[in-house]
Amino acid sequence: MQNNSFQNALQHCGLIAILRGVRPDEVEAIGKQLYDAGFRIIEVPLNSPAPLQSISLLRASLPNDCVVGAGTVLSVEQVAQVKGAGGELIVMPHSDAQIIAAAKQAGLWSAPGVATVTEAFAALAAGADVLKMFPAEQLGAQVVKAWRAVIPMSVALVPVGGIMPSSVAVFTSAGASGFGLGSALYKPGMSAATVGENAKAFVSAWQTRAADSVMS
Repeated sequence: MQNNSFQNALQHCGLIAILRGVRPDEVEAIGKQLYDAGFRIIEVPLNSPAPLQSISLLRASLPNDCVVGAGTVLSVEQVAQVKGAGGELIVMPHSDAQIIAAAKQAGLWSAPGVATVTEAFAALAAGADVLKMFPAEQLGAQVVKAWRAVIPMSVALVPVGGIMPSSVAVFTSAGASGFGLGSALYKPGMSAATVGENAKAFVSAWQTRAADSVMS
């Protein structure tokens, strides 16, 4: 990778906003609310309305320390489209070595979705930068803990799916490095102000977890 912006963003705040269904006419206001709350990684799934336009708008309107990327990336061709829109992160619901390789070749970060240790190590061998544990509500914190017994702490494990502020501490105690947040943070039709309030609740839970880990 050209720089360590993604690691810096994840270290600053391990919460990744997933704006599935967001529209270009609202994305800048929502992005500002997320950034002001402390988020530094924002993902626009490609099955959203005009997602490449939203990615471009976010990249142009947010400071450079905020990583903007695409989710639900399903093809190598889409990787090039995301890069053309200014995206820096490729997130997948699955693990596809060809897409991971395309992301690396394009100088983008890759976060494939994995549900087993076998998939996790195959993704890492293909060059994945972070492992998206999906779906988190089925895997649970105990699976995160079991994976941490064999996956080094240097590898970011990011559960996605069904995460609420109340579950942040449980998963981080098990070894999660961060979280992808979907409908509990943003749903189509939510106002930017509502997204901002949701974001503050998640950031508060994240900061409390960080404080608890320091004290322990």
